[in-house]
Amino acid sequence: MVSMTGLALLSAGPEVPGRLAAAQVLVSVPMIDRPDGNFTPDRPWSPAAVTELRERLGALPGVALAVPDRSFYAQPVIGGRPASARDGHAWSTAALGAYRLVSGAAPERGEVAVGRALGLAAGTQATVLTVRGPETYRVSGTVDGPGVYLSDADAAAVAEGVRVIGVVTEPGADVAAVASAVRTAVGAQGRVYTGEARGALESRDDERTRWIGMQILTGMGALSAFVSIFVVASTFAFGVAQRRREFGLLRAVGATPRQVRRMVYGEALVVGGVAAACGVALGAVLGPMLGDLLVSAGFEPVGFEVRVSAPPLAGAFAVGLLVALLGVGSAARRAARVRPLEALREAAVDDRPMPRARWIAGAAFCVLGVGAAFASAVAGPEGLVTSGLYAAMAMIVGVALLAPAVVPFVARALTWPLDRGRGALGMLVRESALTAVRRTASTATPVLVTVGFAVLITGMVQTTAASFAASRTTAIRTDAVIMPDGVPGLSDAAAAASGGESALFSALYEVNGEALSAIGATPALLARAGEIRAVSGSLAALGGDRVFVSPWLAKDRGLRAGSALRVTFEDGTPGTLRVEGVAENVGADVLLARDTARAHDKAALADVAYVARATPVPPGMGARPADLGTYAAQADAEEDRLVWTFTVLLVVVSTAYAAVAVANTLMMAAAGRRRDLRVLRLSGATGRQVLGTVAAESALAVILGSALGLVVAIPALLGLRSGYSGLISRDVPLVVPWDLIAGVAGVCLVLAAGAAVLTARPALRTAG
Repeated sequence: MVSMTGLALLSAGPEVPGRLAAAQVLVSVPMIDRPDGNFTPDRPWSPAAVTELRERLGALPGVALAVPDRSFYAQPVIGGRPASARDGHAWSTAALGAYRLVSGAAPERGEVAVGRALGLAAGTQATVLTVRGPETYRVSGTVDGPGVYLSDADAAAVAEGVRVIGVVTEPGADVAAVASAVRTAVGAQGRVYTGEARGALESRDDERTRWIGMQILTGMGALSAFVSIFVVASTFAFGVAQRRREFGLLRAVGATPRQVRRMVYGEALVVGGVAAACGVALGAVLGPMLGDLLVSAGFEPVGFEVRVSAPPLAGAFAVGLLVALLGVGSAARRAARVRPLEALREAAVDDRPMPRARWIAGAAFCVLGVGAAFASAVAGPEGLVTSGLYAAMAMIVGVALLAPAVVPFVARALTWPLDRGRGALGMLVRESALTAVRRTASTATPVLVTVGFAVLITGMVQTTAASFAASRTTAIRTDAVIMPDGVPGLSDAAAAASGGESALFSALYEVNGEALSAIGATPALLARAGEIRAVSGSLAALGGDRVFVSPWLAKDRGLRAGSALRVTFEDGTPGTLRVEGVAENVGADVLLARDTARAHDKAALADVAYVARATPVPPGMGARPADLGTYAAQADAEEDRLVWTFTVLLVVVSTAYAAVAVANTLMMAAAGRRRDLRVLRLSGATGRQVLGTVAAESALAVILGSALGLVVAIPALLGLRSGYSGLISRDVPLVVPWDLIAGVAGVCLVLAAGAAVLTARPALRTAG
């Protein structure tokens, strides 16, 4: 897993956008530093600056073309449904990607050129969805690349602000010399990129997708390393406990504690080296498959490929050895403390299943968990959510550390009915679990951690989604909405066709280049949707250059009624807005009139339109009516899908490692149980009964771990639910995907019972 994620991470760097690949030099607007995960575009050039830069760059020696990159939303309708292609460009930008006409001619006014993959023939009519609505164009030709191309004149009416100018050099020109001349010509107005550095200008959507993929790969790699240490530690700890007499004999014949400790470390290095080599080989083979899965799941942009190279594989091998050494540390120290008299020990009962350090660490985590729980009881709704999560995580770790001490009490309670049964099987299972405390705890602990975190993480994700859905229905003062259908957003025509009111999300840029989020709304929209409330001023004054700002912006910038806010709009036009007051619950930094937002952001699409009642939308609009419940559940469907897919991946990875830990423990325990099995056979038990007993013992350990996981996770989720309910003043349901949790526990149960039976069969034949 570490080798696969390492290969994927090394391959996940930004790529030069295909539509700009033929431009040897790219010039972008000045970029400001943004926090990790912030994908707000930088301030565009003004229209006058774009014209001036284009003319200045085009006149430089060695420059064949200087073309502004004008992009916009354009989605053809094929067969009555919107096609997957959504990226529109001005025809002049086709030269930046070296795209050529395959058939037909370049588009004029009222015409469109499309990628030949869409299957549209030159000379036919095509409906294209734009921000204005469905528009009919004549297909002038097809190109050998993706995208939809309008004439430069038509594109100017729907394009967003220009942030990139592509420079195509003349054949044979010195690119480095041209780039140097471009830097001199641009000065402080922009940044110049050449070669692979042009990948920094990939689209914000691709950048966001790569960022999500990086988080997933990093999380999977970190989880794999952490759980591997846990598995190695638990396996060697159990192995050392089984080999006490062996270590005692070594001490009796003169081995020093240091020699015993070095021997255990050496065994870990040998086993870890072999396992790491196998893992690296598998990672090299499966890495490209992981890349395909990431693309299909939407965690990496189309075209992403995992490239196999030596550095990440070597790093993964080193991580494997390091994991082995870190995991075996505690077991090696415990082996070195074995006394020579242990060689004479005959009893197999675990009289001291836990070292002192584990008692201290487990108790400390439990105290932290209890403290966080008490803190959540007196905290506000926000603190309740955070403290509840911390409490659960601390309790899961604490109970896992204290499992050898906790398991006997839980086992005694859960198996009490077995001791009252008629047959001997229940009594044997109960007494075996209570006698072999370390084996039972070593089997139950990975299940406890896996089930506990699975319940906590999946329940948190699902309950959070449910709370967002509940908050949407609480905020909306209408009975129905119009939602996008196969398109990224609603056009003005789609909203108007149903009589709906929609907001436009845009951006404003301050003098220093910092971006402010903005919402363009109408008085009718404010009445239908949301709980926007004026803290100062009257919302009726909204219009023209009169705006309202959020409380934090007003405080941070010292804004009040009558203040002037100098900004640059999304189209690059500078302007001054007048603050009319402060409004809360806006969902953005600035609230402005919708007409103002549309006048300066020709490419903005609406997320939803609010209507008085569900009204059918004319076909071909890319819109559909929905009730509030449907809208609330599906408003963030794509983000919810990505988050849920990531969550399931983490659960699957942790379940796989838990299964390995359980199987390791049971296989190691099998060698020391030959005497027990022989006694059972001599007492008259059949082979099937013996195997049934072994399987039942393993199943009991898994049930114990699952029960403990539920006990520590469910209270935290109840606290989370209570916190969200307090935040939105409405009951939020507790949502736990019990089918997934049952699957996790079921996988552990089947693998535990299977491993126990398979390893007991050879021992049973020997005992027989």
